[in-house]
Parts: sequence; structure tokens; C-alpha cells
Amino acid sequence: MENKRVTNSLSTVQWFIFLLANAVALPIVIGGIFQLSFEQISTLMQRTFFVVGISSFIQGCFGHKYPIADGPAGSWVSIFVILGNLAFIQGQDQMHTLQILEGGLIVAGLLLIVLGTTGLVYRLQFLFTPLVSGSFLFILSLQLSGVLVKGMLGLQGTSAEPDVMAALISFFIFGLVIFLSIKGRGWISSYAVLIGIGLGSGLFAALGKVRLTFTASTPVLKFPQIFAWGVPQFDLGIVITSLLFTFLLVSNTISSISAVKQVVLVVPKDEKTALSRGIWTGGISHILAALFSTIGVVPLPASAGFMKLTGQKRIRPFLMACLLLTVIALMPSVVNVLALLPAPVASAALLATFVQIVGIAFQSLLREQLDHRRLTILGITLLVSIGLMFLPPAVFQSLPSTLRYICSNGLLVGTILAMLLEQLWKGEKKISHYQKI
Repeated sequence: MENKRVTNSLSTVQWFIFLLANAVALPIVIGGIFQLSFEQISTLMQRTFFVVGISSFIQGCFGHKYPIADGPAGSWVSIFVILGNLAFIQGQDQMHTLQILEGGLIVAGLLLIVLGTTGLVYRLQFLFTPLVSGSFLFILSLQLSGVLVKGMLGLQGTSAEPDVMAALISFFIFGLVIFLSIKGRGWISSYAVLIGIGLGSGLFAALGKVRLTFTASTPVLKFPQIFAWGVPQFDLGIVITSLLFTFLLVSNTISSISAVKQVVLVVPKDEKTALSRGIWTGGISHILAALFSTIGVVPLPASAGFMKLTGQKRIRPFLMACLLLTVIALMPSVVNVLALLPAPVASAALLATFVQIVGIAFQSLLREQLDHRRLTILGITLLVSIGLMFLPPAVFQSLPSTLRYICSNGLLVGTILAMLLEQLWKGEKKISHYQKI
């Protein structure tokens, strides 16, 4: 009994660290882009932790009911980055831009709620074939790998010079996590991510790269501020973009559930409705993200990589970790301590989980024979989407706002392109319906 409690506690801690690691880096990135003060970044981090904890718990209890962590969406980050850079170049009010993004989150959230509660998502399910889902996971991995590798190099905000020592530690931790997960035995393999983050944080602290930033005046308890960026604004360009973006969010949920199903042996009894529940719950998560002024949160496909890497597949420790993160988010002094988790170490641990996601992406692609038609669709999708990722933001500045948001997002363009080619180019044997979630 005692061993079981210890195991549950360690599993909860590891899930907590995973939730934290996914939530801590992107607020720092967004804060740098929008030139937010340290205090604003700190409160953004608090609100992000709060929304991630609540959203993940709701999904685990009432949504898809899988141990899938919610976290800031890399796909949403791209839109934040585009609008932030544009506002900076044109000398626009950064807070007004953030209010427009709040409006976009609300639009996407409402549409997700409609799709999930009415069952309309099932009518769209035929669009998300194994080829589309595999392409999505692969492009997502490539897109976020750029963000994570930059984080490992210590390139944050406007910093253009890599931190050599941070990079050495990060790549060491990246290799260590993978090595322990493959070669480690017993609990060592299961807690590879926790060991790596703990060791990496210790090395950063020993080198004096971790500094306390909170003061004695920090309140013990503080509820996250509502509409911290101001009242949401609705811009036609972001509204149209959000409507199209909903397809990407649906694909994200389907890909997350499909990836986790390949790892988790026990599935919910009412699995048939897991997708619709996950979709409308995701809509609520987006409304919460707008309400508490954070980046949009989505089910993270990286959860499957984390579970495969660590063997953590049970729902109870996951739910306990979600509640723990939610409660801790109400304690600003604790949030400031957790925010000391070195971003390079967090990035290294997350990149290790994406190694597994790339494998899951290939497994999805290979569920159907890669004939000439599918190989051609895959090639076109990857070349166009990855090519767009290499273009500088200035290339899209002359486009209308709606096209600017869409064309500069390689993940969005690639996913929609794969869907269109799958449907318009009929093969000899066309699978009429995607495998039920």
C-alpha cells in the first residue's frame, strides 16, 4: 500500500512537471514579443497555469476522458507572433492587438462548442484521415521544434546571441532523457523526464543562472485577473481566421486522441462520444483562455510521447496534477518560484517527448498504404507548409489581414491543403470514413 502511494505521488509530480513545462515557456515568448513588463509576464504565467490546470481537469473528467495535458497551442502562438510583430512595426497599441486576439479565441471557442454539442463534428470527421492526422502531427513537431531548440539555446525575446552553457546543459538533458527512457530500468525509465528536469535545474542553479525575482510584497493568495488585456475586440480578419482555424483545432483534438489511443490500453466506456465531448470542452477552454487573457490552450499531442516515454498512463495521477497546478496558480509567490524552471531545460525535456510524436506521426501515415497518390499529397503538403515556416514575417505584411494570418501559418496551410487534396483527388479505393475515435 505504501509503495502504491509513493508511486501515485511520483506519478502526480511527474505529470505536474509536464503540465508546468508545457505552460512555462510560451508566456515568456509572448511577453517578449509584446514587450510586456516582468510583472505582466509573471501574471500572464499565473493565468496560464490556472487555465491549463482547469482545462486539463475538465477534459479528463468530462471531455475526452483521456490523460491528455492541455497547454498553450503552438498553432495559436504563431498568430500571436504575427500580430505582435506587425503591431510593433506599425507602431500600434500592443494591448489593442491582444484584445483582438481575445476576440479570436472567443469566436473559435463558440464554434467548437457548436460543433461538439450538435454532433456536427462527426460530419467533418471524414476530412481527418490518417494521412491528414499524420501530416498534422509531423508538421506540428517540426514547427514546435524550432521554438524548443531556440529555447534550448537560450534565445528568448530579442536575444540574438545563444547562451553556450545553457545550450550544452540543455542538449545534455535532451540526450539524458531519451537515454534513460530507453535504457533505464524500472522507475528510472518511468521518471526520465522528472530526473532530467531536476538535474538540469540543479545544474543551472549551481552555475548561478537561476535568480529569485519575487519580493516580500508578493501576496500569498491572488485570483487571476479577468480580461487583463482589456475588453475583447472583434476584428473581421481575426474572426475569419478563427473560423478557418477551427479546422486546425479539430484536427489537433483528433490527432491527440488518436496518438494517445496508441499508447493507452484502457479507453473510456463511451468512447464513441469522446470526440464530441473533447471538442465542446475545448470550446470552453478557449472561452476560459479569452476570459483570463492567455494563449489558447488545446490538448497536446505531446502527451502521447510523454506517456510512451515514461509509462504514465493512468488518469488519477493526471487529474491530481491538474488540480495541484490550479491551486498553485492562486499563489503568486509559488508561481514565481515555479517560473524559475529554466526555459532551456523545459524546452529540452519537451523536445525529447516530440521524438515519440514524430514516430506516432509516421505510424499514422503508414496505417494506409503510401501509394503514388498519398506520397504526392504528403510531399506537396510538407514542402509547402515547411517552406512557409522559413519565410520571414515581412513577406506577408503587404497581404490583407486575413490572408496574412493564414498564409504565414505553415501548420494551418499544410493541414487544410492535405484535407483538400485528399478529398479532391480520389484514389482507386477511397476510404469513405475515418476510423472512429
